[in-house]
Amino acid sequence: MEPEVVNSETVLPAVLPFKRVQMSDKYPKGQARGRHWKHLKQILQAENYPPDQPNYLNIESPPSMYPSKKYCDITGFEAPYVDPRTNLRYANPDVFKRIRMLPDEYVQRYLALRNAAVVLR
Repeated sequence: MEPEVVNSETVLPAVLPFKRVQMSDKYPKGQARGRHWKHLKQILQAENYPPDQPNYLNIESPPSMYPSKKYCDITGFEAPYVDPRTNLRYANPDVFKRIRMLPDEYVQRYLALRNAAVVLR
């Protein structure tokens, strides 16, 4: 280097506003990086509600006024259709083709999973 540059007494600021701040400078070791989110259960336990006051853990509600949703026995999607021969619910024509190819013992297992075991004719 040139001798004038080495001997110069110009002092640079510690932080330059146009430079990106390093993560190690921004968050020293042992300090949290971001927000710490609490779960609902942690919040309710910290607030110590009296047992007779309703909260999310002890609230009771009446049954729904709407009919329960029906789901496809094969894929788990909403099922607007039911196969009349096997009583399995299905979501689309591709699943219907698969249902028709299933052996009776597999159909019985799917129905047993849904607690709708029916003896097939």
